[in-house]
Amino acid sequence: MLDLGLEGRTVLVTGATGAIGSAAARAFAAQGARVALAFRHRREAAEALAAELSGPDRGRAFAVPYALDDAASPRWVVAAVEEYWGGLDVLVAAARRRGARREPHARFEDVPEEHWRPLVADAFAPAIRTAQWAVAGMRKRGWGRIALVAPPPHAPDGGPGGEFHEVARAGLRGLVRGLVGEVGGDGVLINAVCPGSTPPDRPPTPPDRPPTPPDRPPSPDRPPTAPEGLTTPEGSTTPEGPTTTPEDIARALVFLCSAANGAITGETLTLAGPR
Repeated sequence: MLDLGLEGRTVLVTGATGAIGSAAARAFAAQGARVALAFRHRREAAEALAAELSGPDRGRAFAVPYALDDAASPRWVVAAVEEYWGGLDVLVAAARRRGARREPHARFEDVPEEHWRPLVADAFAPAIRTAQWAVAGMRKRGWGRIALVAPPPHAPDGGPGGEFHEVARAGLRGLVRGLVGEVGGDGVLINAVCPGSTPPDRPPTPPDRPPTPPDRPPSPDRPPTAPEGLTTPEGSTTPEGPTTTPEDIARALVFLCSAANGAITGETLTLAGPR
């Protein structure tokens, strides 16, 4: 049996209440990792998932707020994990906006900047900030794994609204390629995962017992204010064709961020689903 080497490793998953983030959190926990669940809106869902994954000792998972539009948020989220568990081994950056708003049948040139800017900006800035703070400790310890999750396609190729998502995906691919030489010599591998079409986000299934916070939850100086996400416009449709499940994506993330992966870095793995 392949040993993934994740037992006792510490993992930070941003966007942990989304379909991909929650599936990833469960997959890492199943390998014996300790998981910090960074959430933006769904506090109750994040705490319920933390209770589910905490284990008998109640200390293997905790929930922590994370705001895409707060420049201070990545710093204290990473600091909270390092203080609570003594270090951070794996970063899975899955937090993202829901999608750019676009009126049905609107042309590209008619989409206001305030509608597409958050989607594009929030694909880059939070990932860069969080990776900056995470990689510092990884370098000191000589081991680390970072996986950036690109937004799933909003529309088929050439479809309305798809251009903004493609810009976001391309930006994350470029970030990954640019960091390989910078961090590879210190034992840190970084990759990106581009999901294909995925089912709509669903909240984590609540556990049988009520959620209980960890004995010593992180207490940052200032919790961030969660921004309002942009929603998919009324009248939009789910892209037709193959779909990728959150569990498919989670399995890829677990391998890329494991000790079993000793050489794959700077790559973008595209999961298109069955054909």
